[in-house]
Amino acid sequence: MVKLKINNQVLDVPEGTTLLDAARSLQIDIPTMCHLEGTGHFTSCMVCLVKDARNGRLMASCSMPAMEGMEIITDDAECQESRKASLELLLSEHVGDCEAPCQLVCPAHMNIPLMNRLIAAGNDAKAIEVVKRDIALPAILGRICPAPCEAGCRRKQLDQPVSICLLKGFAADQELNKGVVPVLQETKTDRKVAIIGAGPAGLAAAFYLNKAGHQVVLFEKNEKAGGDLLQIKEEVLPTKVMEAELASILNSRIQINYNSTIGTAEFEQLQQAYDAIVLAVGAQADLWKDKGLLLSKNGVQVDKTTYQTSIDKVFAIGNALRPSKLAVRSVGQGKELAWVLNEWFETMELKGYPSRFNSKFGKLSEPEFAEYLKESVDEKRWQASRGKATGFTREEAVAEARRCLHCDCRNPESCKLRELSDRYGAEQRRFQYDERFVIRKEFAPQNIVYEPGKCIKCGICVRLTQQYQETFGFSFIGRGFDVRIGVPFSESVEKALEKTAALVAEKCPTGALAKTDTEEQL
Repeated sequence: MVKLKINNQVLDVPEGTTLLDAARSLQIDIPTMCHLEGTGHFTSCMVCLVKDARNGRLMASCSMPAMEGMEIITDDAECQESRKASLELLLSEHVGDCEAPCQLVCPAHMNIPLMNRLIAAGNDAKAIEVVKRDIALPAILGRICPAPCEAGCRRKQLDQPVSICLLKGFAADQELNKGVVPVLQETKTDRKVAIIGAGPAGLAAAFYLNKAGHQVVLFEKNEKAGGDLLQIKEEVLPTKVMEAELASILNSRIQINYNSTIGTAEFEQLQQAYDAIVLAVGAQADLWKDKGLLLSKNGVQVDKTTYQTSIDKVFAIGNALRPSKLAVRSVGQGKELAWVLNEWFETMELKGYPSRFNSKFGKLSEPEFAEYLKESVDEKRWQASRGKATGFTREEAVAEARRCLHCDCRNPESCKLRELSDRYGAEQRRFQYDERFVIRKEFAPQNIVYEPGKCIKCGICVRLTQQYQETFGFSFIGRGFDVRIGVPFSESVEKALEKTAALVAEKCPTGALAKTDTEEQL
């Protein structure tokens, strides 16, 4: 047996035990990228670095055996900075987007490529489920939104952007046509939230707070909900569509009080009766000043991450912050505030809506259009033959959704490179080259896509294809800094992964090998 210390904990391990396994026996987490249980090591990503306190030496814990007398440190500032640098070196050659540009510029941050794939596959029910994760009023916004997401669509480099808003409206219409099922609450809590204003921001906040199980009461000064939506012309937003979508929210467990004017006395009563108050009405300087709120030049002053005002338990979103005609921004803020409040109620910690590390590589080069068209169609943008207010027919929607280039990552939630880059605050461009690798896409059995530009050369696929005796498999090709993962004898990826396609995709620590099936992302 070998005796050593890890983070000042003494332990004995059998000779030959790696530092990684020794640490895990103490429930100490050390991150890895290239490690795969049950296989050997012939490369190191250097993300699992630890330090021997006796000499300050840094070493890869996944391959270094425990030795007598070692005093290992796994989590000091030097270890963390070394891991960050290792991740930044891996990112320097990584060519891929964690999220598609359209999703990044969408104020509500909706997963647009996944919606497109589901519509193209005819799965309307799942498509609207994906949309409503981020947008509470998709039928309305599908008609009135100026589509900032389409400005970010990479398809416009080739011809015209995908008609994202009409597709979102199509998905919503399919649900409305069937009759929307009232929101199913995840649980029921005893938290009560008062929302002043039943416009897009207030309705969105109510939708997501209600879904989380909290008691929501809306206070609306008018006889109808909708706010500025009520001013939109019939030929742009049909009344029946708007009323149906609003009813789908208000027919759930949400209570709404119409013709309610909230003066100073009423406001004080709400402060006593509710766990949180949300201001979701236009900026009314005199009114809010009377209530003791700090104001900015545009409206109510809030913490930019939590939407909290200068008064405890009082939050503000939408036009209360600044006048805006972009309803999707208000809807997005409603969703974010609902998350903030839900976390606050559960943990008593007030923190902002989470943002994640996002790899970006910029514009496509002309040769790369053909690579992306492998998963798309070479067709012009479809128009809604019945007009935008009515929207796409099913045939038009499917045809338009198929134009999506799918430039998002298919493995965004379980990608270790993204998760660790987020954890250690890695900067993608710290060591980046002036010229990036050209993007290629290849396809393997079992609906697997291989994008070598995302590969970090961890060697997991090489080890697995050798272990399962693929005829060709993957191999390291080249020498030194020019080494890459490829298929021997210039064979296809399809030939390389005849038996192990799904397995190597599952074990790949990035999105270099991933399933194209939409169900994998649901």
